[in-house]
Amino acid sequence: MKKIEAIIRPDALAVLRSELEKVGYPGIMVSEIKGHGKQRGVSHQWRGTEYKEYFLPKTRIELIVADSQVKKLTDVITEVCRTGSVGDGKIFITAVADAIRIRTGETGDGALA
Repeated sequence: MKKIEAIIRPDALAVLRSELEKVGYPGIMVSEIKGHGKQRGVSHQWRGTEYKEYFLPKTRIELIVADSQVKKLTDVITEVCRTGSVGDGKIFITAVADAIRIRTGETGDGALA
């Protein structure tokens, strides 16, 4: 099992959820977060005064999936969320040792379905 964690632009979430549903995924967790990457925020101008916004709104999605689904789902995330501009986001993939469904006690891939 793997955990796919993607930091994306908030406006991409609705389209991404729809596309993930088409290819099939076991479940999704969504968090609204703030942060910045290499660009260290953005500068804005308001009424002639320039100010810097260091922490930009982002959305974090997390999926725990079978190893066989990783490539398919990361391809969908990349395709939907890529604009070609700075700030499109990142995808992180980590190993998951086990999963347990609390209700039934199922473990492993069976707990994901």
